[in-house]
Amino acid sequence: MVTTIGEFGTLAGGQVHSWIDDPSARAAAPVLRGRSILSDLDLSRAEVDALVETALWLKTQRERSQPHPYLAGKTLGMLFQHPSTRTRNAFQAGMEQLGGHATFLGAQDLQLTRGETLPDTAQILSRYVDGIAARFGAHEDLITFMGGASVPVYNALTERFHPIEALSDLLTLHDRFGGLKGLKLAYMGDGNNVCHSLMLSGTAAGMHVTVASPDGFEPDATLVARARELAAQSGGSILVTPDPAAAASGVDAIYTDVHESMGQPDDPHKRVALAPYKVTQALMAEARPTAVFMHCLPMQRDVEVEAAVADGPQSIVFEQAANRLHMHKAVLLLTMG
Repeated sequence: MVTTIGEFGTLAGGQVHSWIDDPSARAAAPVLRGRSILSDLDLSRAEVDALVETALWLKTQRERSQPHPYLAGKTLGMLFQHPSTRTRNAFQAGMEQLGGHATFLGAQDLQLTRGETLPDTAQILSRYVDGIAARFGAHEDLITFMGGASVPVYNALTERFHPIEALSDLLTLHDRFGGLKGLKLAYMGDGNNVCHSLMLSGTAAGMHVTVASPDGFEPDATLVARARELAAQSGGSILVTPDPAAAASGVDAIYTDVHESMGQPDDPHKRVALAPYKVTQALMAEARPTAVFMHCLPMQRDVEVEAAVADGPQSIVFEQAANRLHMHKAVLLLTMG
């Protein structure tokens, strides 16, 4: 049985203990080497646990300035169709901190602009690098690209999923509350890629996830059904409601995202529909006194969240951003190391 995040702790003298330090536990750990992560559904509960624990271990090493060159000689290729601040830098800095190297290619840098196919591009890149982080607009393009790859491929965001963001958020919540099972999270706004990943990863970890979205902007019904299946196995739950106040009542975390997702055209109707889902101080007051505010960034103050909340004492948005580094490193280490 894999050592779980609940068993993560410290030994005498403050030494961090992880399954990585224990050969017998390591032998029983989930095998992620060579695996791709295209969506949250690619990971079991035990694999999510191992990733969170590994990220906690790497974070402690980083805080103690302990080098960890476990991926020396490895190269990560990064292919991004859309701009990125956190994901790109977390992958690149994480790879280099692990002793490896990262190369970046924007969409205009590739022969895709001249008609080379996605599978052909993936086959070529697979001969140069040991893993590929890819950001595509359409999730189907990522799946097509994966069809030509012979190295692990990591979803760096598509319009349907943002799995490593959600894993980083679980790491942040675990770091803040000491565990995940039983935590209550309310997501406000558009049922988009971030919402989908939070539903799936959160319920798999035994969390109670509520999504508050207006009519016409709810999360994908098939993914809600999958989240319900995961919740039944883990003891969590999933609820979709149009009522933001009801969703926020008694929760441990309130989460929101930009109202206009990357690559989507400006939609005045959508802006009007989502306006009542702005996270305000009054909405935060519906949550537990210890509740935190979360946002995957970038955020537009006074659009999807009041500035007083975004910059207030309950906001942990920059802790989230910082934890992206540690989770990306955990993904790279367990799949390439």
